[in-house]
Amino acid sequence: MTSLRPLAIASGPAAAQALPVLREAIGGEFAVLPYAAGGHPAEVPDRAAPDPGTAIVVGTSGSTGTPKLAMLPAAALAASARATHERLGGPGSWLLAMPPHHIAGVQVLLRCVAAGTEPGFVDLAAGFTAAAFTSAARSFAGDRRYTALVPTQLLRVLDDPESTRALAGFDAVLLGGAATSPALLVRAREAGATVVTTYGMSETCGGCVYDGRPLSTSTIRTDDEGRIHLSGQTLASGYLGRPDLTTAAFVTDEDGVRWFRTDDLGHCDPESGRWHVDGRVDDVISTGALKISPRVVEDALTSLPDVAEAVVLGLEDPEWGQVVAAAVVVRPGVPHPSVVQVRSALRGALADHALPRRLLVLDEFPLRGPGKPDRAGIAALFHTRP
Repeated sequence: MTSLRPLAIASGPAAAQALPVLREAIGGEFAVLPYAAGGHPAEVPDRAAPDPGTAIVVGTSGSTGTPKLAMLPAAALAASARATHERLGGPGSWLLAMPPHHIAGVQVLLRCVAAGTEPGFVDLAAGFTAAAFTSAARSFAGDRRYTALVPTQLLRVLDDPESTRALAGFDAVLLGGAATSPALLVRAREAGATVVTTYGMSETCGGCVYDGRPLSTSTIRTDDEGRIHLSGQTLASGYLGRPDLTTAAFVTDEDGVRWFRTDDLGHCDPESGRWHVDGRVDDVISTGALKISPRVVEDALTSLPDVAEAVVLGLEDPEWGQVVAAAVVVRPGVPHPSVVQVRSALRGALADHALPRRLLVLDEFPLRGPGKPDRAGIAALFHTRP
């Protein structure tokens, strides 16, 4: 039986203290349950023990908000690190720029363990800032240098010229955690940054599809309703102490291949062969009997010069069933737009039924993980903010 040990991991340079324990866990000594130093580890179901071979147990709530603990085998984590370095051009050193107890952060540390390199650290004592990133990047050495960011962090870096120049010096920048607008990617690449978009989740050891193409360890497909299924060497063995949730999320097909059933809709572009995530299954908006993908509206909003970030969701409405509601973060110093101005700016780029009828301007989005907007929290704000 594999034992489970809670592992408090601090943000910033103090995260280095967790490296020896992570090395032991990957070596098969025990499994660890990372949590933020100063906080509390996730509650473990009574008498639940990790599956044999488990190295890391990470919390995930998916789109439902139901807390789950994904069991990640050491072999799966090793395969993830190997395939990542293979895709990026070789093993390297990684700069940790996000909290290390979530899958994206702990993977930065584990990739260094796999490569035999030492990680660098961004000081997050005051939160993520462009100045802290620049300082860390300047002192960070390595033959190949990588880092991983979420879209909000990338925005802050690109708003600062010195930080932008520092970012361009990395061999690759993994970008994930939330949907990334095409406008942000264009801006980053025009600034010289080698940005690689990633898609995956805790149940797949983090990103397993890079720039729309699965890693060598992974396979992607959709079912009849367009729901994305992921397979391959990086799958979790299941959820700790929850065989019911494991059975619902992990399915085996008639050929004996095991798949993780995601909550996302997607499609493969027949010309480029690249996969695109269209949004969450439960986020599709139905207004006046017409279906709208929030991702399409979000991309249109972030293409406007004054909009930095956008989250679009459906709010209940007695006349339309649902109405399109948009929460946005505007660029510094920009006046807050009205819903009339936004609708006017988007007319022609979107069908009339997809134009937002409600608008909320926020300084920043509430989050439920690195870079993941809390959509339920944002929906609640529409009822409490004017």
